[in-house]
Amino acid sequence: MNITLWIVQGLAALAFAYGGWLKAFQYEKARSEWGWVGTVPRAFVIFIGLAELIGVIGLILPEATGIAPIWTPIAATTLAAVVLLGALLHLSRKEYKEVGINLVFIALAVIVAVGRF
Repeated sequence: MNITLWIVQGLAALAFAYGGWLKAFQYEKARSEWGWVGTVPRAFVIFIGLAELIGVIGLILPEATGIAPIWTPIAATTLAAVVLLGALLHLSRKEYKEVGINLVFIALAVIVAVGRF
């Protein structure tokens, strides 16, 4: 079970790191790839990206180092909440393809949260 959780954590970390990096440090590319980015204040998009990157650190480091491993499921739960809010935004904009992607991200985060709690 531990190996499976590490695989899911790794996949989630890669997915959130990619999205977070684009939002935080490559705003123009994010805006060209995701229509919603242009409708939300730039500072908020960057904030979301930084929060996701911090969440990625929380997904991996606490469990990997054994230092305060309770932060791993907390980070996963928080990331799931962020993505859920994003899914609600996409629903309001009728961006159903993006909602499907959000559901995958939520599933990864919830698996980590449940498995590590």
